[in-house]
Amino acid sequence: MLSVLNSNKSLRLFIPSELLLLLVAIFWGTSYGLTKNALLFSSVLMFITIRFGLTFVLLLPWLIRDCYQGSCRHWYYAVPLGGILCAIFFCEVYGVALTSAANAGFLISLSMVFTALCEALFNRHPVSQRLVLLTLMSVLGVALLTQAYDWRGGLNRGDMLILAAALLRAVMVIFTKRLLQHKVISTLTLTAIQSLVVASIAAIILVGSMQGASVTMPTSSEFWLITFYLVVFCTLFAFFVQNHAVRHTSPTRVALLMGSEPLFAALFGFIWLHESLALVQILGASLIMVSVVLTSLRRD
Repeated sequence: MLSVLNSNKSLRLFIPSELLLLLVAIFWGTSYGLTKNALLFSSVLMFITIRFGLTFVLLLPWLIRDCYQGSCRHWYYAVPLGGILCAIFFCEVYGVALTSAANAGFLISLSMVFTALCEALFNRHPVSQRLVLLTLMSVLGVALLTQAYDWRGGLNRGDMLILAAALLRAVMVIFTKRLLQHKVISTLTLTAIQSLVVASIAAIILVGSMQGASVTMPTSSEFWLITFYLVVFCTLFAFFVQNHAVRHTSPTRVALLMGSEPLFAALFGFIWLHESLALVQILGASLIMVSVVLTSLRRD
């Protein structure tokens, strides 16, 4: 037993929260293109229902175990957080379908700025100058990377939905930190209940919008392969890590590290889709990586 505890302690030393958050950014960076492909075979509501329904089913054995062990005493706090998560995904998925990938990447990165502002507002103290500087550096890097700095056409509906998702991401990080402080609820239980809430809301709206027509499940193998990847890596792993990390580091650091996902989205496109990166995009990627590394090397 002692050796197991020591090994777990060593694991925590070699796999800090910051590194896990970077892995989340990598997985989420690949999710934009994959989600677009999945929506070729399914509606937004069906896609969200299946993705989070599968997530809940996979987590159900651990949820039951946690209930027996008494580690989900405050499970009801996960319900409002699930509602926020549902709003985030509605805005993100509909937004990605209605706007360009460049605009989506830039606007969603604004969650870093929103989180810093929300953290200062709720905690009633200023964010450190260092984190403000790194946040601005990261935002500038994303702007250069995505080349999304021509706003003469204004924001379309998709842009506005992505902007709303960015704000909701900040709200999620802040409220998770505040609501779950000193509460008895495991990260697995939190993720499972959030997934159930999202899937339930999407399913209710889906059935209500069908107006008596039968609901048809997607049959494409490509859809199910993409969905399985998104469930395991972009939902299960990602939100487990986010819910865990927000308890062990500052909300601004969580948002800053996860805000590097446009960089990994560009790398995914370069490696798998054979897209090219211009010099200005490479400069933007470098700014993001510098801000991420500096954030990871020092704790507030």
